[in-house]
Amino acid sequence: MKQLILLFGLSMLLIACGGNASTNADADGNPLPEGHYGTLITADNAISLDEMVKRMESAGSEEMQVKLTGEITGVCQKKGCWMTMKNENGDDMRVKFKDYGFFVPMDCTGKNAVVEGVASVTTTSVADLRHYAEDAGQSKEEIEKITEPLKEISFMADGVILK
Repeated sequence: MKQLILLFGLSMLLIACGGNASTNADADGNPLPEGHYGTLITADNAISLDEMVKRMESAGSEEMQVKLTGEITGVCQKKGCWMTMKNENGDDMRVKFKDYGFFVPMDCTGKNAVVEGVASVTTTSVADLRHYAEDAGQSKEEIEKITEPLKEISFMADGVILK
């Protein structure tokens, strides 16, 4: 009887540990190719962040469905639940992942990526900016310097390819 209880307990532990959102699988649990996260996407027709900004400005739009390519400049060091990508001027755009449904590896800074999803102009609160700074491993002094909300373009990705 003790062995049966022990076996049941170990089985439950393995089941509880098995559902990791950072695994390389789609929503149905099917494995994705190496370097793909979230919805399976392709790199076809991806544009730069700068080109997207120009298109949004010329259309007078604050939201755009788009596929982007660029360099990853930072990633959440707690889970990999967000990353930043830079434009040609060195400004960062925060990329979050749809429905918190997948994460990227925490060591992907410096790699190139393709992301597909929705870009939108948003205002990020001081509390959220401080939270992101903490997740990125910034010092307490750097975090305390954040005193104003930030109007910026953010991105909600359905899928990511790391190159």
